[in-house]
Parts: sequence; structure tokens; C-alpha cells
Amino acid sequence: MAVPHRNTQPQSQPSPAQRVALADLLRGIAPVADELGARFEAAGHELALVGGPVRDALLRRPGTDVDLATDAPPDKVLRIVDGWADALWTIGIEFGTVGLRKGGHQLEITTYRSESYDPRSRKPQVKYGTSLHEDLRRRDFAVNAMAARLPGHEFVDPFGGLSDLRKKVLRTPGRPEDSFGDDPLRMLRAARFASQLGFTVAPDVVSAMTDMAERIEIVSAERIRDELSKLICGEHPRKGLTLLVDTRLADHVLPELPKLRLEIDEHHRHKDVYEHSLIVLEQSIAQEEEGPDLVLRLAALLHDIGKPKTRRFEPGGRVSFHHHEVVGAKMARKRLTELRYPKDVVSDVSRLVELHLRFHGYGTGEWTDSAVRRYVRDAGPLLPRLHKLTRADCTTRNRRKAERLRRSYDDLEARIERLAEEEELAAIRPEIDGNEIQEILGIKPGPTVGRAYRFLLDLRLDRGPIGKEAAAEELRRWAAEEGLLPSGPPSDSANDASAEDKDAATPDDGRGT
Repeated sequence: MAVPHRNTQPQSQPSPAQRVALADLLRGIAPVADELGARFEAAGHELALVGGPVRDALLRRPGTDVDLATDAPPDKVLRIVDGWADALWTIGIEFGTVGLRKGGHQLEITTYRSESYDPRSRKPQVKYGTSLHEDLRRRDFAVNAMAARLPGHEFVDPFGGLSDLRKKVLRTPGRPEDSFGDDPLRMLRAARFASQLGFTVAPDVVSAMTDMAERIEIVSAERIRDELSKLICGEHPRKGLTLLVDTRLADHVLPELPKLRLEIDEHHRHKDVYEHSLIVLEQSIAQEEEGPDLVLRLAALLHDIGKPKTRRFEPGGRVSFHHHEVVGAKMARKRLTELRYPKDVVSDVSRLVELHLRFHGYGTGEWTDSAVRRYVRDAGPLLPRLHKLTRADCTTRNRRKAERLRRSYDDLEARIERLAEEEELAAIRPEIDGNEIQEILGIKPGPTVGRAYRFLLDLRLDRGPIGKEAAAEELRRWAAEEGLLPSGPPSDSANDASAEDKDAATPDDGRGT
């Protein structure tokens, strides 16, 4: 049942503890904030600390942002701070925002405004206002529609944000339909705040998100990406992701996620892939050591997205997902590229998705040294994340199976550590480089050098360090078998490059293969 729309209410006041927290925030930026507030007051204008910094202070959450709002238009703001600020930047001035630095503080001052989206445009239309009350009304949620006037520190809460903080609920200051019509990205922000704060979302807000979900498509991919990243890196990502799926917003921003909700056969012969993916995400988070790891979290969330496309019903009621890791890696790359993620994030996430089953591919028997070397070589710098993802991917309720998998991976990590000490696994390469290949075989730069390099790399992975002399002998034997040299020691004729080498347009010493 939807909660009735709530207009301006009698303002509640912070508790003694919250007053102290707010005073601590203001004290942290004083005398800069009060001094700035006095300058605006002398110029006949208002200035207030608004939004997230006030919310976080009342929640006693650490924050670094200092967001200020004023009735002064941007050109007047520039005149008021001229000669006072140590530095100014106007990159957001078209939206009414002026940035400045004073001492060790960075502040953003935004003119009271309202903004809305034309259905045919991705850019908001900004109109300046003159009332703090109306400026707060246009904000996304009531918990972000609180302020403290400067320099007097008067607490302003016309829409009951403080009450919502106490109830841990997200509501809009006005009708949610109006709020989301002004800026559809706010629907995604609701899910983001659910993840970051652990709050529930009011039923009328959820209803509006569901009805207006397709409006999110008017928002740029970059803005969606930024909100999605903050959601995934929040303390409660399951809450935010579940909200996206339940309201069908995920259909428009991350459609691979709801598609994981495969129908389960009556005998439950395969697990719920959607629920499994959320558990893997949570188990990956539990292994983080230095704060949120966006790449690991994205890989955990997306690791099985290839399953819907590869699902097959086998004889005997079995279900298979052959090569879903390869298909999933391509899908992850495509989705993250469309969301404008940086190339390194796209590459790392898709590679982890591709490799997440590699451990199981070696079976339950003893790993050979060659298999260990290839595992490390293929993972490269992603190996620590691959360890975490592989361990997190075990969600079986069968304790004996889970313990067996844990012991097997413990053994693999121990083997990797031992071989790393002996062989410098992180920098595996052949014992003979491209120049030496050319000298030994008497050939010029060209494709044959690359083929020889790959042979030597496989040799190194299979047998470990064997020394340059033995590697050279194996290289000659390989070249003879390939018809590149006569059997036995190389002759003077070996100095003549093959036709393939002579025709090669681009020299390649093999180092880049």
C-alpha cells in the first residue's frame, strides 16, 4: 500500500548527539564556512550547508564533501569570493556551480535551482531560484533535503529528513513521480543509497520507480555507470541490486542481471543462478582487505551471465552450461564498454569471468607443475582477485564438498607460493629471447621468430627452468621438425631466412607474443 504524499511538516530537531555531530562538522570547516557565510550576508545573500554533508554528519558517517547553496547567481558568487578564495574553478558554472579552495578546504557553491529533463534530451534544463525551501524541495530525497544556514548554523529541515534518518527510510520531498520526472537518475540513486546506507525505500517511491523505469534510458551512460559503481561498492549491494531488479530498472541498465533468474526445474537439479551470483558477490566482499574492490565485485556479480545463453537440458534431467565462462566474458566486455567503464576495468573484469572456472577444469587430482605455471601465467596480475573469486564461487550447501574444494584450493595456493619462490612465476618467459632465437636458428625477424618464442614459452611452462643450453637444443629440434632446419646441427644454409621471413613486412622479435 502506497504511503500518502507528505508535504512540508513541522520541523523536527536533532537529538543532543546529532547536534554535537553537526557542530563537529561545522567546526571542522570553520572559520572558513562562517567567514564565507558572513561575506554572503554582507552582500545581501543567503548561504547554507546542504545535502549529503548534513546527512552524513547526522549519521556520523565520514565525509569530505562541502556542498553549499545560495540565492546569489553564479556571476555574483564569483564577485563575492574574488580576492578571498585561494583558487577558483568554473567547470560546472553552466549548472550554477562554482568551485573554490580556501586553505585546506575545497567547497562547491551552487545557486538555488530547479532542473528537469526534456523527454528528447539527455541534458537537464536548469532554472535558478531564490528560496532555500524550494531548493531543498527539488532534491532527490528528504534525507538529502536538510541544511544548516551560515553563519548562524540554523538547522533547516522542511521535509522531515531527520525523521526519515531515524526510520532509515528513503522518501522524496515531493511526489516521487515529479522528482523522477525532473531527473530519472534519481531512481538509480534510490538503489545506490539503499546500498550505501542500508535504508529501505518507501513503497510509493518503489511504485514510481517501477512505473517510470524506462525513463532511465534518457540518462547518459556515464552518469548511470557512476551510480552503478557506487551502488556495487556500497556496504549493502544486495539491497540496491535487488531493488533494481524488482523495479525493472535493471532491464535498462544491467539487463544481464535479471536474466539470471532462470526458471528452476521441479526437481531443483540446478541452483538459482541469480541468488548464487548475489551470494558470490557477498562472499567476494568478505575477502576484501583494503576497502571496496570494484573489479572484483563486478566480476563476482557477472561471472555467470553466460549461463542463460548456454543452458542445455541433457538426457536424464541434467542441465549443462558448457563454455558459459567464455560467452560470459564476451557479454561482460560488451556491457561494461556500453556503460563507458575504463578499458582496464573492462579488460580485467572480462578476464576474471573467463578464468573463473579454470580451477575446476584441472579436476580433483594432483596439479602438475606445468598446470600451476599456466594458471599463474594466464591470471597474471589478476591472480589475487582470481583466488578470491574462485573461493567465493563455492556456494554449495554440501559441507563435505565445500570442505574438499577449500582444501584443494589451499593446496593450489601453496603450490603457487612454492613455485613462485623457486621460479619467479610472476615473470615467466622463455630462457631465450627473440634476438637469441634469430642467432641460434640463423633467421631474420619475422613470423617464425614469434612461433619459436611461443614454443619456448610452452616449454618453459611445461618443464620449468632447464637452462639456456638445453632450451637451445630443444629449439633446434623443434625447428628441424617444423622443416625450418635439417636434422642435426644448423648449417650455413640455415642463415638464409625462409621465404616467409623474407616476405614479412613487420619485424617481430617475439617479445610481444
